[in-house]
Amino acid sequence: MKYLPYFLIALGVILIDQALKLYIHSTLSLGEDILIFGDWFKLHYTLNPGMAFGITLGSDYGKLILTIFRIFAGIGIAYVMARAALRDTPKGFVFSMALILGGAFGNIVDSTFYGIFIQGNAVPFYGDQPHFYPWFHGQVIDMFYFDIASGYFPESIPYFGGSHYSFFPIFNIADAAIFIGVCIILIWQRRFFPKEEVVETEVEKALKDEIRDDNKTEIENTEETETKETENLKNKKEDNTTTGV
Repeated sequence: MKYLPYFLIALGVILIDQALKLYIHSTLSLGEDILIFGDWFKLHYTLNPGMAFGITLGSDYGKLILTIFRIFAGIGIAYVMARAALRDTPKGFVFSMALILGGAFGNIVDSTFYGIFIQGNAVPFYGDQPHFYPWFHGQVIDMFYFDIASGYFPESIPYFGGSHYSFFPIFNIADAAIFIGVCIILIWQRRFFPKEEVVETEVEKALKDEIRDDNKTEIENTEETETKETENLKNKKEDNTTTGV
């Protein structure tokens, strides 16, 4: 099975992603840091109820919609990857799809199960009063924090005015795998999907040669016929001239 190695790559991404998330959850309290390089790179335990890189989707049903979308998208990515592997698509493209697949399902695990197995992880559904629906409402654990720049958007900016920003947003291994996979495809797309060139088969070439030879023979026969007719006319003219004398 040509696609098996790529599913194993995706599985590896999922396992590494989940191992680090559970390590962060078991080691740190929510909001706590582990400094890696100075103050600008650290592991920071935070929960993301929305999409990648801290982006959220509003409304009480937003999380459920997002989780279901992730599941269907993940299935679609798996299908595309397997089909590409079976069609001998460039390995770089299939590898990129494996990274994207692993990243997608890495976050799907959080969204689907963390609300059940990790206390306080589920996103609340408010309505008249707060209720927690753990299935498909788990929050994704993020930890990689590059604290390069942060502040607040000016109030004059629509929608984002006054809100806090951080460059760049906290992310996890699953997010990074998706990002890297997409970048590889975008950068090397011409290599992965070259313009199709018309390749002439041996049969087509033989047919063309045969047609070319037939045309050449026909032209030669036509020229020979015209030459004979010209000679006949010339001889006839000479005979007439001789008779007239």
